[in-house]
Amino acid sequence: MSLPLFVFHRPELAASIVAGFSGEGLEDYSSGLFLAAPRRTGKSTFLKNDLMPICLQRNWLPVYVDLWANQLIDPGQLIESAIVQALQAQESQIKKLLRTAGIDQIGLLQTIEVSWSSNSGKLPEGSTLTEALQLLYAAAGRMIVLIVDEAQHALDTSAGINSMYALKAARDAMTLGTDTPRLRLIFTGSSRDKLAQLVLNRKQPFFGAQITPFPLLGLDFVKAFTAHVNDRLAADNGFRTEDVMEAFRTVGHRPELLWTIVRQVALELGQAPNLGELLAKGALNVQASFWAEYEGEYALLSTIQKAVLEIMAIRCIDQRPLAPFAEKTIQEIAGIARALGSDITPTAQSIQAALEALREKGIIWRSGRGAYTLEDSGMADWLISLQDEYRNAP
Repeated sequence: MSLPLFVFHRPELAASIVAGFSGEGLEDYSSGLFLAAPRRTGKSTFLKNDLMPICLQRNWLPVYVDLWANQLIDPGQLIESAIVQALQAQESQIKKLLRTAGIDQIGLLQTIEVSWSSNSGKLPEGSTLTEALQLLYAAAGRMIVLIVDEAQHALDTSAGINSMYALKAARDAMTLGTDTPRLRLIFTGSSRDKLAQLVLNRKQPFFGAQITPFPLLGLDFVKAFTAHVNDRLAADNGFRTEDVMEAFRTVGHRPELLWTIVRQVALELGQAPNLGELLAKGALNVQASFWAEYEGEYALLSTIQKAVLEIMAIRCIDQRPLAPFAEKTIQEIAGIARALGSDITPTAQSIQAALEALREKGIIWRSGRGAYTLEDSGMADWLISLQDEYRNAP
């Protein structure tokens, strides 16, 4: 017996987003939608299985690019390649445009057409993303919805950052002063702090936009999932919804991890009478494996590095940006360092050195503009639980 793939659709969420794009709902996403949720909680599945299909139903053209899909290629190039591929799919319409184009359009149209023969995935030299998206709109004859999954990786390179500014320019050119919407942008991120680097201040491309928490899957998903699994098990040997829900919470609302645990319990252990207990144990084992990695990394840090990391965890949980060299922050770091047994007073220089060491170890991340945040927000949860454990110790 095997457990076939289970896909949970979220039509209400997809409908609310497209309503925000079209001006039909209470929310207005015309300037861009920024969705944040931890990795492996269902964002990409939702985008591909729910949002993109409803865009097609609306006669919009969704263009999807995942900046995490190929880490060997610059994020800026991944975005450009996705737009080029969308243009290639409109080749016949572009040839029609070429026959009727004005003199100011012929150059771009001809170079776009010629560039296809090289199959480089790049725009012609000198052409911009704005021009390419305007051409795509003209050829497709419908609004473009550009979806950039794991958009925070654009901040890792100068080309990636430049592509974000180019998309903002395209949004402005194709939105301002037009009666018909031509372009909508969606950016998702597995780190709220990283995604926020695009919107936090006036020097960043989408300053003023809001980060919207992506709704995590909840009880409605668990009920449907449990029924799906139980349909394939003996009638007297099924999972209870409340047990599955508790396991789902333990693994951070990550469907893939829940699948792994359920398969092991249902298929390997078969007719065990205590499925709920085994499910809970499996979920705790998964959580413990993550936390053991965090503990191992933390144990190798110096006292000042631990203190800096704990302050970053607090800021992450509180959803506040880190100002590492502010006087108040230095005092907080000093307090934690003393609690950890150090009698050395931190300075701006030692904090900077700690930040760089943490970054080199892959524990924290620095944006192209110098802001620091945790690489994995799960470490913040572990550190806070560790602090709670210390507080509650006899």
